[in-house]
Amino acid sequence: MSSFGISLSGEDGSPLPELIGTSPAMQEVYRITRRVAQSKASVLLLGETGTGKELIATAIHRLSRRANGPFVRVNCGALSESLLESELFGHVRGSFTGAVNNRTGRFEAAHSGTIFLDEINSTTLELQVKLLRVLQEREFERVGDTQTISVDTRVIAASNRELANEVSEERFREDLYWRLNVVPIEIPPLRDRREDIPALVAHFLNIYSEANDRYVTHIQPESIEAMQSYHWPGNVRELQNYVERAVVMAEGDELTVELLPAEVTGQRSGGSRRTSFGPADLDSMTVDVVEQGLSELADDKTNLHSKIVDRIERELINQVLQACGGVQKQAAAQLGINRNTLHKKIKDYQLTKDDDNDNNS
Repeated sequence: MSSFGISLSGEDGSPLPELIGTSPAMQEVYRITRRVAQSKASVLLLGETGTGKELIATAIHRLSRRANGPFVRVNCGALSESLLESELFGHVRGSFTGAVNNRTGRFEAAHSGTIFLDEINSTTLELQVKLLRVLQEREFERVGDTQTISVDTRVIAASNRELANEVSEERFREDLYWRLNVVPIEIPPLRDRREDIPALVAHFLNIYSEANDRYVTHIQPESIEAMQSYHWPGNVRELQNYVERAVVMAEGDELTVELLPAEVTGQRSGGSRRTSFGPADLDSMTVDVVEQGLSELADDKTNLHSKIVDRIERELINQVLQACGGVQKQAAAQLGINRNTLHKKIKDYQLTKDDDNDNNS
């Protein structure tokens, strides 16, 4: 279930359909969403994974003059370039192996409505050229066809990376960025709206109690305190998962702190939050590294970004370079950064003794 809440009111700063939260950060999101919904402008949703970008896109569509038209979702990060192009624009029979019939693409299916392009940062530069044309000209051709199709489709895009940085690293076209970024809406991570956690927990308790025929209707104050102190790398989606787990495992009618995972409660031996017997996930390891760095630098809390992040970046580049046999072009591709940027970082981090040792082939 993807809903993060069910509330509706007509004032600009009040909650939107299927969204919960009255924090100042969310009120600003509601205000911009209501204002932009009545326009024809393209919208760019920015925020970490799990913050609810699809829900904001849905709200924009429902509040717009296109509400009676289709709302079509596309996860750009879930498909290869060739499949994504066919998914977006359709194809004609025989255009490629497996194309046994003509197929209507998502842009065509969204005619008179809205198309939501999630994780648009994962698209290739070649596909971005075709997306730019749709935004500018409102037309395209199906894969393998020469007939031009015109559409009246509003585009809402979302990215879990800062697209301005992607542009500077030459991974995203600047002209497409400005076409998409007419009205940006930045959705705050859960750690920046902790006051909304009690309402979100209560909402998910109702949903999963009903779904599992349970009656977990009370929340132990200590559990709320633990959840409001947690950093939530997975945002609302992570919270939703933990509440569902608690409902399933509860023996009584209360969500107690014992029902929360160790990542949230901080109950770990030797001060380590990780308690699983298998390898730690990347988020947990990142938390541990940062906490260790902050602990070691407790007496000198200046320039923390350089002292911690730069060390991690240096080690990442070093290991990728080794895995690529020192071939910087290959390493840059794996790291997803510009080759010149990589060359500069190699010199800054003194990963080579001198320029003669650089393998740029």
